[in-house]
Amino acid sequence: MVALNNLGCLLRTLGRSEEAERVLRRGLEVDGRHAALYDNLGNVLKDAGELDEAIDCFRKALDIDPGNAATHSNLAYTLSFQSLEPAPILDQCVRWNARFAAPLFSPPDGHPREAPSNRRLKIGYVSADFRDHPVSSLAAGLFETHDRSRFETYGLSFGPDDPAEMRSRLKAAFDRFVDVQDRSDLAAANILRELEVDIAIDLMGLTANSRLGIFAARPSPVQINYLGYAGTTGADYIDYLIADRSAIPPDQRGCFSEKVVYLPDSFQPNDAKRRISERTPSRAEAGLPDHGFVFCCFNNAFKITPDLFDIWMRLLGATEGSVLWLSAGGSARDNLRREAQRRGVSPDRLIFAAKTPLMEDHLARYRLADMFLDTLHFNAHTTASDALWAGLPVLTCAGATYAGRVAGSLLHAVGLPELITCSLDAYEALALKLAREPALLASFRHRLARHRDTFPLFDTVRITRHLESAYASMWERQQRGEPPESFAVAPMGPARENQAKSG
Repeated sequence: MVALNNLGCLLRTLGRSEEAERVLRRGLEVDGRHAALYDNLGNVLKDAGELDEAIDCFRKALDIDPGNAATHSNLAYTLSFQSLEPAPILDQCVRWNARFAAPLFSPPDGHPREAPSNRRLKIGYVSADFRDHPVSSLAAGLFETHDRSRFETYGLSFGPDDPAEMRSRLKAAFDRFVDVQDRSDLAAANILRELEVDIAIDLMGLTANSRLGIFAARPSPVQINYLGYAGTTGADYIDYLIADRSAIPPDQRGCFSEKVVYLPDSFQPNDAKRRISERTPSRAEAGLPDHGFVFCCFNNAFKITPDLFDIWMRLLGATEGSVLWLSAGGSARDNLRREAQRRGVSPDRLIFAAKTPLMEDHLARYRLADMFLDTLHFNAHTTASDALWAGLPVLTCAGATYAGRVAGSLLHAVGLPELITCSLDAYEALALKLAREPALLASFRHRLARHRDTFPLFDTVRITRHLESAYASMWERQQRGEPPESFAVAPMGPARENQAKSG
């Protein structure tokens, strides 16, 4: 059973999920009381969007081994704690998970490491997602745009060697790209230490396949939580978290173990080179009706909570001929259709988008929608940027947490703050108003089209320079022997000359 379990884990790591599922199920046929097999099968099913069966696997694993902390964490994640209102138990889980890695390593000696004055500052980005992944689609332009006269950049990858075009692009974007997927956390940390990386940036936080243990070994004098995880790591070995004032209001800094560094626009980088297919598919090709208003939400299904779904169904009921265009698959599709029926809405009015092999084709079909409806407790992140880049207005409601305020950050940075609401009642009212007043909705589309190339959100160079300023300030503070502290980065000049214009 150990061999089958290890083989299943390896196949999952390599991205061969269907083979992994077959191997793990074969193991359970032989030994139906093997907790690790159930736990790892649950992870494979979670990755595939089969959440109900994944939850069942985690619960069976806990019936066999009730004290397994990793399985408790997997079950909590799959039950979507992040999509719910913040609760003390979630904060406790986060902080416990971070402490779990720390005792594996001896603490560093505590003495500041001095970089020679004649060399560039060395910064290292650490991730399993240097491949076709939302984080890389956002950050590829950032990596390419760093000022090589001031910074030497490293990519430390512990994910699969994806043969797609994005992987090749990312490898070329860094001064040096190091694959450590077959190295232990300590060995990977030692590579950062041997390379004398001054600032190490974790792009994963507590997301799937993360390895905070690398950072627990304290390989770099300055360590940062950025981009991939909209929350605190709870780790005392992560010094800073990069955000903006929309995503984390100053009065919420105490919720984070890291010191918060505020960028002046949005914390989220975007790649201004992203391609959108010139050809827009027909509605029929996308499975949409020829006529009628199209509400759209391509967020992951776990972000759709009952309170939001109630509103969406009322909007369909109040907007004749309208449909809701979603991306959910697997059991979530059947569940959503069943819930629509329970609310008196025909399941046929929920249209589910098929996967497209090319991202540029996916972006092009956003043009078929009329409005993107965001989720509340866990906003659209990369998905909201996709919609805005493609010219589709996004309507959001500001939530109580970092994860629930990201879309508002993006809308501020693209000059459309009017599409940020502060309550679900206001969210529903504005959505209905926009659906009923075509001229008003068209005005937002026109503004978005003008702002896309003039406001900060998609200005890759601007956010790169702001990040570089943040890195330099962190390093200078470390060199003076001062502890990490929250601070705000001063904005550079107007973004493409039109940052302050609103219309």
